[in-house]
Amino acid sequence: MNEERLEAGFLGAGNMGQALIAGLVRSGVQPEAIGFAEPDADRAAAVRARFPGLVLLAPRQLARRVRTLVLAVKPQILPELALDLTAEVASADPLVISVAAGIGTERLGDWLGPQTRIVRAMPNTPALIGAGITGLYASPLATDADRKTADRLLGAVGATVWLEDEERMHAVTATSGSGPAYVFLLIEAMTRAAQRLGLDEATARQLTLATIGGATRLAQESDTDPGELRARVTSPGGTTERAIRVFETSGFAELVAEAMEAAAARSRELGG
Repeated sequence: MNEERLEAGFLGAGNMGQALIAGLVRSGVQPEAIGFAEPDADRAAAVRARFPGLVLLAPRQLARRVRTLVLAVKPQILPELALDLTAEVASADPLVISVAAGIGTERLGDWLGPQTRIVRAMPNTPALIGAGITGLYASPLATDADRKTADRLLGAVGATVWLEDEERMHAVTATSGSGPAYVFLLIEAMTRAAQRLGLDEATARQLTLATIGGATRLAQESDTDPGELRARVTSPGGTTERAIRVFETSGFAELVAEAMEAAAARSRELGG
């Protein structure tokens, strides 16, 4: 090929694609070394305005020109797009990183070609502010250099965790991939409840966000088990004990487990 190879290319430039592009730029990769393909003309224009110098290409051109191809599209539309890139991927031999929920490396290899080096990734939305965490799994053909490339790319938007059993990626999806939504749901519920107790919306939101953020930071920075941290707040006969009792009698832990099992089941369904 006579065309200069780009460092990375993104098939899809939605929220996650843009988060990863932003992470690469923050890490020192020049926008001119990054390509993307995006069928939505308005979004493509917005992305180019946000990252001047970014190279907009058609999907097949993108697959031919990049060293690392990131599949950042919804799993429902990935099969058709991937099958259309088989020849280009076989010829250019990029490392392929997929962030599509549920789609396993074996199926990706069926679509892109059995020679394809693939890393499967499950980032989460805090990647938008560089505070994400990503579960990663490398297919057997992926090299140590490929792992380092994937770790560097996803590490630009937060922490990374490598798995040696691909089946456990469904658990990652249910825990950290979908997990931010669970926290946002709690924020919504606590804020509404605080308002019903008489606080104005701004105060209720401020107290809720600071409480959840502070508790999370304390759990992260403490060597103490979260159960013990909870017990330390829960004085016998006090207000917290009364609240915790309501959670426990309502089956809070079982409800969380049921919700996460549903998310993992849906991840498996998306993988076919």
